[in-house]
Amino acid sequence: MPTFAAVDIGSNSVRLKIARLTRHRLTGIHEDREVTRLGESVFRSGFLSPDAIASTVKVLRRFHRAAQNAGADTVRVVATSALRDARNSRAFLEWVRSTTGWHVEIISGLEEARLIHLGLVSTLRVTSSPALMVDLGGGSCELTISSQSHIRSTVSLPLGAVRLTNEFLAHDPARKSELRQLRGFAAREIERTADRIKRARPKVVIATSGTAESLAAVCHGLYKTKASRATAVSRTQMRRIAKLLARLPLADRSKLSGVGPRRAEIIVAGAAVYLDLLERCQLSGFRYSPLGLRDGLLAQMAADHDRNTRSGKQIESERWDSIRAAVAHYRVDMNHALQVRVSAMHLFAALKSVHSLPPEYEEWLSAAAMLYEVGDYVNRNGRHRHTHYIITHSEILGYTPEQRRIIAAVARYLGKSRPAPADGAIKVLLRPDQDCIPKASLLLRLARALNLSRTAAVARARVRLHDGEVTLTLIPKRRSSVDLELWAVEKEKSYFREVFGRELSAAAA
Repeated sequence: MPTFAAVDIGSNSVRLKIARLTRHRLTGIHEDREVTRLGESVFRSGFLSPDAIASTVKVLRRFHRAAQNAGADTVRVVATSALRDARNSRAFLEWVRSTTGWHVEIISGLEEARLIHLGLVSTLRVTSSPALMVDLGGGSCELTISSQSHIRSTVSLPLGAVRLTNEFLAHDPARKSELRQLRGFAAREIERTADRIKRARPKVVIATSGTAESLAAVCHGLYKTKASRATAVSRTQMRRIAKLLARLPLADRSKLSGVGPRRAEIIVAGAAVYLDLLERCQLSGFRYSPLGLRDGLLAQMAADHDRNTRSGKQIESERWDSIRAAVAHYRVDMNHALQVRVSAMHLFAALKSVHSLPPEYEEWLSAAAMLYEVGDYVNRNGRHRHTHYIITHSEILGYTPEQRRIIAAVARYLGKSRPAPADGAIKVLLRPDQDCIPKASLLLRLARALNLSRTAAVARARVRLHDGEVTLTLIPKRRSSVDLELWAVEKEKSYFREVFGRELSAAAA
């Protein structure tokens, strides 16, 4: 039974969750959390403070011991808004690596939103659709519109509770002028996506993170709601709660149900954002869920290990939706991309004994086949370099930055250039992947060759392996010529021999 550990290094707190995969389902076995305010100084000066770094690393050492004691097979550690903004983030990453051996990933706001969405939909059954998912952390606020468990739209806004408190609220209780400035800033940011949310007409709003948890607890304490409604906050209730919190001094806020001294310091700003979001987007309220980023990380790790998990199917769907959106955005011929993909998948399966690529390369080759022409959108000259840049830097959901670099490298070498260890696209990869790229890229070159005329002239390609030779028999579509495709395959013969050590021949049926 594989065991996974997820660590979320947020701007306000650091969280750990460990889970075990049993019969395609995750079962939590350990959780831990501590407020370290890593982002507090970042939002003032642009730098992580030495004290915040030290306290966060101390907590991470504790998490490291817990992961070892649980026998975690895989640990994934991600950092969000504070590390995205900090100018000295490299020092923090090196300190964590030297202390724990962990490699920290700094993920984008959109990837953060995707993982939160994954954690929710792979665990909850969100029957109401569409849904709006809100995660207001210490440094940013992620808003995701989901329909039928598919992401339709997502945005990351700089509306974290720690960030806003440091920027606007210098007094306790906050002065009216400070609150006006905070609300004005929040309104400006929320207006960027308010129309989109109103058009979606979400039937349910699901809020995650500590601020939402505290607001739901305050609401339950004030209104004595039924246990079944203890996590729900209406817009009317939120209006009263925001006013109450803004009026109370820190000591009195700390005494409210579910708040505590550390949350009390930042909850006024968080409440202001939630109120403005509900009012500006005409939402009736929200309900709190304890699920979040760490649950998405666990779901991703479970899917990478076992594609039959619920999250595995969800990630496949996310990836496909994202790739199709990229194909449309960069004006790639969808039919041609699909034909090349089919050919690439056929060659991957038929030539397994020849290429010996790891199984995960089937997915990455599929993505590269769909996206290899995106560089044409920039310019036909240098299009392969443009393709590599776009795939590497675009937010293609469901793939880690490392996986995007692999997909980009597979799609990069379809012209005259060949992969070489000194190339920028290759040297950033791990050594095993550097060795795999020529093989995967050559399969894509052959798939493209089989569709060179863009008329689907090749109905099917039969692959035969015999005495160290690979023969491709091109079966033409009725009344079609495959001369161009035969010419294109013939051009790959010498490179095929170089990469696979076998002879390649092609003929028409």
